[in-house]
Amino acid sequence: MSVKVCNLIGGAWKDAGTGEMFERRNPADVQEVVARVTLSGREDVDCAVEAARNAFPGWRLMPAPKRGELLFRAGEILLRRKDVMGQMVTREMGKVLPEGMGDVQEAIDMAFYMAGEGRRLCGETVPSELPDKDCKSVREPHGVMALITPWNFPTAIPAWKIFPALICGNTVVLKPSSCTPACAAMLVEALVEAGIPPGVVNLIHGPGEDVGEYLATHPEVDAVSFTGSCAAGERLESKLGRIHRPVATEMGGKNAIIIMDDADLSLALEGVLWGGFGTSGQRCTAASRVVVHERIHDQFLDRLLGAAGRLRLGDGLSKSTDVGPVVNEQQMKRVLDYLRVGVDEGASLALGGKRAEDGALARGYFIEPTVFDDVAPAMRIAQEEIFGPVVSVIRCSGIEEAIAIANDVRFGLSSSIYSKNVNTTAMAERDLRTGLVYINASTIGAEIQLPFGGWKHSGSGHPEAGGRGGALEFYSRMKVIYRDFSGKLQKAQID
Repeated sequence: MSVKVCNLIGGAWKDAGTGEMFERRNPADVQEVVARVTLSGREDVDCAVEAARNAFPGWRLMPAPKRGELLFRAGEILLRRKDVMGQMVTREMGKVLPEGMGDVQEAIDMAFYMAGEGRRLCGETVPSELPDKDCKSVREPHGVMALITPWNFPTAIPAWKIFPALICGNTVVLKPSSCTPACAAMLVEALVEAGIPPGVVNLIHGPGEDVGEYLATHPEVDAVSFTGSCAAGERLESKLGRIHRPVATEMGGKNAIIIMDDADLSLALEGVLWGGFGTSGQRCTAASRVVVHERIHDQFLDRLLGAAGRLRLGDGLSKSTDVGPVVNEQQMKRVLDYLRVGVDEGASLALGGKRAEDGALARGYFIEPTVFDDVAPAMRIAQEEIFGPVVSVIRCSGIEEAIAIANDVRFGLSSSIYSKNVNTTAMAERDLRTGLVYINASTIGAEIQLPFGGWKHSGSGHPEAGGRGGALEFYSRMKVIYRDFSGKLQKAQID
């Protein structure tokens, strides 16, 4: 069944001023129209930003614990709707249903976690070097936040941004991916039902190149949070740097799992299958490189090819499906292009390597789970983010070479090592140049109570999620207050 998706501006659901619509189809079966979506223009952006600006004074002055109560209420609504929202994630984005449910659960977790932060938005009180004077810092919101989100976590990532922004006292304008507008609308509907005042949360739909960039650079926007491609994020960084606007970006990765010769190979195999082929490889933390010690390379490769060859492609709503489609035709063509690149570069295509078109699969954007062997670290398939169900296997002679290979990319989001040797894992923990490091676990599985973010070209600004050290550091700014009650002029640092 198709749904109609509108903008939310100033508390009212409405069609875009353009009068135009676009369709979102199920990537597992393109004959199914999942949503008909209003297509926003710049005038809609202007209205949404104005609504957020008008709502900001009242929302900022609402006590943070009261803001937290509204977020807690929204979390309860999301919990009641988890099943139907998880199904929408699967229909609109393509990931298998357990992952779709997990996507919604992450939003629920973030709602409850950030609701609690309403009573912990702490600064510092410190002693002064002068008598009869006190010193403290407090958190203040920025104002109007522009939030631009991707399609691969269509409920979780908007929640990562919206909930910390709101608890800090900001108002928001959300521009989700055009691939997953219905998921974003369902999240926002929960906030409206929870009692968020009109204009505090606004939702618009449209292409990132036009609507998203216009929103991010709008003169009445105070700060921007972006998750998406490296090219789009770096373009935004350049534009926003020129107008001195705070921006946080999360832009992707080329993540490696290191498997040492003393690893539990069964456990490592599970980690590679989950990291490489979960979400059809469409995670910024996907394990697209597997760096294997040469002593166990052949044994592990045989296991990997056997297990990956048994993965079942299909509609994510089917309980028998292990791997769903990629999100759209453009992404499918991108992945297929990289498969040709890998062969041309001289890598050995050990498994998969083509579109799956048997039976019902022909109606969707399905790509066979693919494994390349004999991959050199400098090959494009080992350097560039593919964002599909493609794993490159690279040999190494020991831990030092493995770490060097893992670090030798422009990204630095996530990494993993499988080893039973505590000294080996300690060296990896110390020397891997990524924002996330996993020991005897895959490269995916971050928890919301800790910061999430990458180094190098994987992102800039403060990380997502977490509290202090994470999202709260971006969605609030510190104000330092000095109060002198001595009744005379005192000069700090001057005798």
